[in-house]
Amino acid sequence: MPARGSSRVTDVIDLHSHVLAGLDDGARTWEESVELARHAVSVGVTAIAATPHVREDYPTTADAMERGVAEVRARLEEFDIPIQILPGGEIAVEELDRRSPDELRRFGLGGNPAYLLVETPYFGLPLDFEDRLFRLRARGVTPVIAHPERNSDLRDDRALLGRIVSAGALLQVTADSLAGGAGRHARDAARGLIESGLAQCVATDSHGPQLGRAGLDSVSAEVGDPSLAEWLTSGVPEAVVAGTPLPERPRPRRSRLSLRRAR
Repeated sequence: MPARGSSRVTDVIDLHSHVLAGLDDGARTWEESVELARHAVSVGVTAIAATPHVREDYPTTADAMERGVAEVRARLEEFDIPIQILPGGEIAVEELDRRSPDELRRFGLGGNPAYLLVETPYFGLPLDFEDRLFRLRARGVTPVIAHPERNSDLRDDRALLGRIVSAGALLQVTADSLAGGAGRHARDAARGLIESGLAQCVATDSHGPQLGRAGLDSVSAEVGDPSLAEWLTSGVPEAVVAGTPLPERPRPRRSRLSLRRAR
């Protein structure tokens, strides 16, 4: 929760990070993994879900992910860095049918097999995108849709977004998009998804210890509401990891987001 007199949110959980070295286009070395975790601690993050890409160009297995989690945990313990590293994966839409149900459970977001982080393609959408998400829900798995604000076909189709959320999926926007680091269109979409109540969480999608990239400590200032920021970066992620009901979205204040989107 924010400290009294401060807009900073602490004790947050980052549900999207490429912290495991050498598995994808994220951290290249274990030194980079450690530095990413060290920076996360400095801005109030207490847990990171390791979510390596699981797709054709990075065919990460659950075994490889689990070995990577064990390795980075050991290295963080060696350096006495107080942060939890949780299992997970960022699953490409096509892999939802290629991987066995057991392997998908092992990729459960934050270690919870009832949630799965699904990667939104950067360009286009499969024709059966909505059907694939429905089939996940039918198996008792809640899709968490990563960075929908970056895909023009998805961000411009509010009816589709509304149906996906109504069917039980969660939308996860990226902190850097919210702050404008991914361009104006992604920024406006991220802010619009939060303002409309369609997005339920914000994560970093960190690929390494990159300087200048907005993190979760920026969310409170961007949304202009510490209670909403806490819900997006702590309340909802904590419920996902713990497997408890999602907390109710706080009653919105007069948001800064619509004013910023109008600029």
